[in-house]
Amino acid sequence: MNYLRNFIPWLAFAGVSSVGWQWGALAGLAISVALLVADRAAGLSLDYRLLEYGTIVYFTALGVLAFTRPDSGLQLYGSALSMGWLALIAWVSIAVRRPFTMAIARRMAPPEVWHTPLFRRINVVLTSVWAASFTLTAIAQTVVSAYEVNVIFSIVIQIAGFVLPVRFTAAYPERARARFMESSGAPTAAQGGMAA
Repeated sequence: MNYLRNFIPWLAFAGVSSVGWQWGALAGLAISVALLVADRAAGLSLDYRLLEYGTIVYFTALGVLAFTRPDSGLQLYGSALSMGWLALIAWVSIAVRRPFTMAIARRMAPPEVWHTPLFRRINVVLTSVWAASFTLTAIAQTVVSAYEVNVIFSIVIQIAGFVLPVRFTAAYPERARARFMESSGAPTAAQGGMAA
């Protein structure tokens, strides 16, 4: 569930935007800065924090737009823009070889595995799944907004855009580790390797 912590600013934006999208952007910005400061105060490295930095950039730009042009037509596409920006962050993080999930995984994994090929590979796959989900959700949200489809569809799409990669993230690392152990010839728990 550490993955959800990084999306708190986006959830705050979605919730507060019902009052006004400028206030949603301000809430998202304040929370994203507070989380980054809290991580730094806790002694966590700010490396691999493309998601956090990208979130701050997005909410700063959106806040400026929303306060200067509160009646902008882009407001109708807020969900699509948000998901599109998250997709961009995820794809860029892969392209620059700093998958955004690595910062999250480093909170849970011991430092001795951070630089292993398996750890990197798992995070590239996880980030790719998140990036694909964000991309598809952004496209779907654009269609929903353009055709002014019932808001229920938007909510279902948004939920699915997070639930599916969360479920994959919960299951994939263990499967990847088991497959790695099997291919390297190490005994697995099913073969009695954990019985010692």
